[in-house]
Amino acid sequence: MADESKAGPFATIEANAGTKSPTAKKRRSPRLQKAAAEQVRDSKGTAAKPRRYSDQEKNDKLKLIETQVAERKSTLKDAIKSAGISEQTYYQWKRAAKPVDQKDDKTRPAGDELADLVQLEKENSRLRQLLADKLRAENAELRKRLGLD
Repeated sequence: MADESKAGPFATIEANAGTKSPTAKKRRSPRLQKAAAEQVRDSKGTAAKPRRYSDQEKNDKLKLIETQVAERKSTLKDAIKSAGISEQTYYQWKRAAKPVDQKDDKTRPAGDELADLVQLEKENSRLRQLLADKLRAENAELRKRLGLD
């Protein structure tokens, strides 16, 4: 057996291996800012500035896409790609353009709306009267057939 009391070169290695010497922590590179992380990169790998479209350009692209789909020249996805925008952008623009269309309906004068309401009420009462007359006649006919009158 080997004498453990002898101090040789192997004894110092074993002693050093058993204890851990403090080591410096690994340094991380700083985190990128959110805006920088979300930037789109072009084919060269450089950051590309996001494109901003005016309202007129957005409407033109939406109309172009809708006409291509309506004329069955291409599918919706192909039309969106040919317009140079993403599907998400298309649906966001379409949703944003919808309330503008609804505002156009509300710009009519209140007098026209009131006249339309009165006309609809007259038509509604006329139709109710026709239905009531038809049901009375049908009810009378059924009573005759059953011999209740």
